[in-house]
Amino acid sequence: MRIFWQSFIDATASAAYMKQLSDYLNGIAEPGTTVDVFGISPPDRHFGRLAEFRCAAIAIDNGLEAASRGYDAVVVGHFQDPGLYELKSALTIPVIGAGEVSMHYAARLGRRIALVTLDDVFLVWHYEQADLYGLGSRVRHVVGMNCTPADFSAAFDGDDEARRRMLAAFSACAEPLVRDGADIVVPAGILPGLLVGGEYGFKVLHAPVINTAAVTLKSAEMDVRLHNIDGIEVSRGPFCSLATPQAVEDFRNFVAKGRQAPLFPSDV
Repeated sequence: MRIFWQSFIDATASAAYMKQLSDYLNGIAEPGTTVDVFGISPPDRHFGRLAEFRCAAIAIDNGLEAASRGYDAVVVGHFQDPGLYELKSALTIPVIGAGEVSMHYAARLGRRIALVTLDDVFLVWHYEQADLYGLGSRVRHVVGMNCTPADFSAAFDGDDEARRRMLAAFSACAEPLVRDGADIVVPAGILPGLLVGGEYGFKVLHAPVINTAAVTLKSAEMDVRLHNIDGIEVSRGPFCSLATPQAVEDFRNFVAKGRQAPLFPSDV
């Protein structure tokens, strides 16, 4: 089984994290499973809807390329899941969104779900995700650490003090949410998910903290195996009708070449 994992991090600027993520995923993968981790450059560095949209377009195009090269599944390894449904509509292989599967997994372990995200800019986005995934009544606690991917670099580069500092910062953000009633804590990102994943049985007070990296990978492996067993895939009715070859071609040409006709004739 070959899994294409699309991170929204720059593979060069965050090399330590990307290596640790790749090593970790391949280390916990089932025998015979290979996970190839790819970044985006420039990465999702200017937090906001426009940056997410740009990265989503690249991720969709990369996913299409991955499918053409024989991958068995594509993972959107970015918790906000931008472009997830569009990619599901474009591919016949499983497409897994880190946010979608992590939230649903958390809903099995606790009634009230808390999300700890990187930045406050994503708070509204996560509430929107929860509504979209049918979990709006369950996700009532979201908080931002207000940090950047670079803040995790030292922790993933072997600096134990930095690791402890980031874990403490994560716990400090999550603890008020647990005291306010949250049963389960979800790191709303693969970066913090990988960080807490290195701590076996990690909790904030009584609340388990799920490892979003592991949950996402294991969901991908399960989806591929179920797809191979019985051919199950996403609904092809109004929810996610399959894109036509012409729609795929138009999209890939747009990503490769950009606007091919000027908005104003005077610009010719």
